[in-house]
Amino acid sequence: MYLVTAKQMRAIDKAAIESFGIPGQILMENAGRGAVDMLLEIFPEIRSRRVCILAGRGNNGGDAFVMARYLMEKEIEVNTFLLSSREKVTGDAKANLALLDNIVAANKKGSIPISGQADSKGVVTIKENLLQKEIIRDSVFEIPDLKTFRKYRNIISSHHIFVDGILGTGLNSDVRGFLKEVIETVNSLSKPVFSIDIPSGLNADNGQPMGISIKATATATFGFAKTGHLLYPGKELSGTLEIIDIGIPGFIARKENPSTHLIEQPMIKRMFRPREPQSHKGTYGHLLVVAGSTGKTGAAALAANAAMACGTGLVTLAVPESINSTIEPQVTEPMTFPLPESNKGHISHSALNILLKELVADKKVIAAGPGLGTDESTIKLVHGMVEEIALPMILDADALNAIAMNPYILKSRKAPTIVTPHPGEMARLTGKSTSEVQRNRIETATHFAVEFNATVVLKGASTLIALPDGTVHICPTGNPGMASGGMGDVLTGMIAGLAAQGFNEYQAAIAGVYIHGLCGDILAHKRGASGFVASDIIRIIPETIHGKICP
Repeated sequence: MYLVTAKQMRAIDKAAIESFGIPGQILMENAGRGAVDMLLEIFPEIRSRRVCILAGRGNNGGDAFVMARYLMEKEIEVNTFLLSSREKVTGDAKANLALLDNIVAANKKGSIPISGQADSKGVVTIKENLLQKEIIRDSVFEIPDLKTFRKYRNIISSHHIFVDGILGTGLNSDVRGFLKEVIETVNSLSKPVFSIDIPSGLNADNGQPMGISIKATATATFGFAKTGHLLYPGKELSGTLEIIDIGIPGFIARKENPSTHLIEQPMIKRMFRPREPQSHKGTYGHLLVVAGSTGKTGAAALAANAAMACGTGLVTLAVPESINSTIEPQVTEPMTFPLPESNKGHISHSALNILLKELVADKKVIAAGPGLGTDESTIKLVHGMVEEIALPMILDADALNAIAMNPYILKSRKAPTIVTPHPGEMARLTGKSTSEVQRNRIETATHFAVEFNATVVLKGASTLIALPDGTVHICPTGNPGMASGGMGDVLTGMIAGLAAQGFNEYQAAIAGVYIHGLCGDILAHKRGASGFVASDIIRIIPETIHGKICP
C-alpha cells in the first residue's frame, strides 16, 4: 500500500482535478460522504448524541461542511463552528459552506445570539435553556478569534461527539493563535473525536505534533494514508484509521511514484514458496552467526535459535572459546564453533583468519553482533569482517557499535549489508541525537541506506525498512509487549535465517520484521499486553509462518 507525503497528496489532488478533469467539489463531496459513513459505523450511538463540527477555512473545513449536511439529512443533532471569518473561506470549501447555509436557512434554524454574563476573560456562562436542542441545533456559528471562541466555549463543550476539520495536511508550522486553545479545549474534554483526513496539528510526513495535535478516537483519511498516520506518535494520535476512496484513479498516484509503503500480509505471502519434496538441509542455506561474550550468551543463543525456527537448513554459532561449553546447552540444533579470545570471554581480532580460511567457505550469510561486546580487539574483528568477507551480512547490536566508530567502512562492502539499529544505535551511526532520529525516522534511515548502500531496519514502534534505492517500508505489526530484552536478537536471527534460505536482502528484512511483529501480536492476544519474552517469539515462529503466511 502506498503511503504519501502531504506534498505528494497535493500533487495527486491537483492532477486529478486539472489533468483528468475530476471536479474538486466532487472529490470533496465523496470525502465528506465517505467520512460520514465511517463516523456512523464507529459511533453507532451517534443518533442519540449531539455532534460538534469544528471547521477551519481550508479544504479540511470544506469536507466538514459536507459532513454537516449529510448528518443533518439523517436527522442527527449537529452544530457547525467555523473557526474563521466567512470572508476567508474560499474555493470548494466556500461553495460547500454556502450549501450548508442554504440548508440551515431552509430549515429555518440559523445562528442565535448568545446571552449571559461574561467574566474578565470573556468566558460566558450560558443559560441552561440555550443548551436545549430546540434552541441550538443544526446551526452554523462563526468564530473568527479567541474572544469569540471563549464566548462559545461552553456551548461547544456541551456536545457529545466532536468532528475535527480544523487543520489539514498542509500545515507547515506550529499551531498558533486561538486554534491552539481550541485544540487544547477539545483534548481536555476526553470525549470522542473524529478527525477528517488527519488530526489537526499532526505533521502528515513524520507523525510529530506541530506544537499541539488533536488526539483522535478515529480518523478518516482520503485517497491514501499519509506517512504521519503510521509513525508514532501519529499512529496513536490518529486512533482507528480508515482510508476513504474518493474517486482518485490509482494510476494518478503511481505517476507520483510514492517511495513509502505499508507492509501488508499478501506481500509477505508472495515471498514464500513451497518446499521441494526432494530438498534437504543444504537446500535451505548455512548461516554463520558471530556473537556472544561473557554475560551475554543468551543473545547469541536467541539469534541462532530464531534462525533455525525460520527454517534455515544449518546454523553455526561462532563464540568466544571460553563460553562455548556454556552456550552449547542453549542451542540444541545449531552447531557451535569456539573462536580465539583477546580478553577472556571476548572474540579476538585474530579470529578473522579462521573465519576467512575455515568458516565462510560453505556459508550463505553472516550475522554478527548479538551479545558480542565492545572489547577493542573484537571491534577490530568486526571492521575486518565488514571489509574482507564478501558474503551478505546482517549487523546488529555491538557490531553496530563497532561500525559507528567508522561507518564509512560499509562503503567497502562487496556484498549486501543489512543493519538493524534501535534508535540509540542509529544515533551513534549518524552522529545525531536519539530524539533527532525519532523525530525524523524516515529521513534518517533513508539517507543512511542510500549513502552506505545498506538496507536499514530502524527498530521501534512502527519499525521501518529503508532500502538503498530510497524506498521505505513501514511495518504495522508489533506491540509494546515486545519491549523486553532479546527481542532484537531474535529479529536478527530471523532476518539472517531467511536470507540464508535464499531471500534477497530486501525480502529478508521486510519479511523478518513483519513476521517478528506478527508473532508478538499473537502472543499479546493470547497472553495479554506484557509478560511474554523473546524465547516465546521463537517458539511460535513456525506456526505463525505456516498458519498466517503460508496456510
